[in-house]
Amino acid sequence: MKEILNGKNKLILSIPLFFLAACSTNKYAATNKVYKEQAKVFGNTLKEMPPLSQNVEMIAPDQQFFIGSVNFGIRKPNFVIIHHTAQTSTDQTIKTFTLKSTQTSAHYVVGRDGKVVHMVNDYLRANHAGVAKWGNETDLNSCSLGIELDNNGDEPYSDAQINSLISLLTTLKKKYNIPVQGFIGHSDIAPKRKIDPNKFPWKKLAEQGFGLWYDDILQIPPPEFDATVALRIIGYDISNMPAAIIAFKRHFVQTDISPVLTLSDNMILFNLYRKYM
Repeated sequence: MKEILNGKNKLILSIPLFFLAACSTNKYAATNKVYKEQAKVFGNTLKEMPPLSQNVEMIAPDQQFFIGSVNFGIRKPNFVIIHHTAQTSTDQTIKTFTLKSTQTSAHYVVGRDGKVVHMVNDYLRANHAGVAKWGNETDLNSCSLGIELDNNGDEPYSDAQINSLISLLTTLKKKYNIPVQGFIGHSDIAPKRKIDPNKFPWKKLAEQGFGLWYDDILQIPPPEFDATVALRIIGYDISNMPAAIIAFKRHFVQTDISPVLTLSDNMILFNLYRKYM
């Protein structure tokens, strides 16, 4: 009988130990809990009828009403912004994105080994773009998905990483009907302060339908061609032309990123300008 009880006690003791071990295997359990709590707050906000703090202050309360329409949906992204992490590992980036003090995040992180970590629901706004502009859009965080590539900014991107990125982009493009020209880099939207993703194979992505690229055969632009207008049409912020030129060349030229457009650069720009028209 004593042996049976001892065995039973061992079994009972093993149960909490098992659960403790299971919990300890997820080192991000605490931050996952915070994520869930924040998402719940947003969900409750959406369910409020009438919506909180959305009344028109200059109109009397008895002259405005809320009646729920049956025709609405969740906002969808129009752009995908690609970054490099400028860090040394996926774990380091995950830690950065799970610390409140950093105030930064991305929807996805793609590791050097090709593993993909989803960190923010696609329908939520991640803090990845910062102060940026593309065309007339000045709040890129609200209309884009951010993808971080585990890369220090000065190393080649592995085949496994690029293959996983293409698979991810294929899914996102189909799911949200993102246009070809909607796949851009952080340096494109923030040319005065960002260089990522540096030394990135944009041509390879364009060949898969993610972003535009110039044709193999180019022509000299006509005398009236205005490079400033062309850069603006493509989407670049031309308030600082040298920065815009560098960003354009970082994306499409790469062998020379000086703030001056050569004849060859102008031929590339003219070709792309006509695609964006």
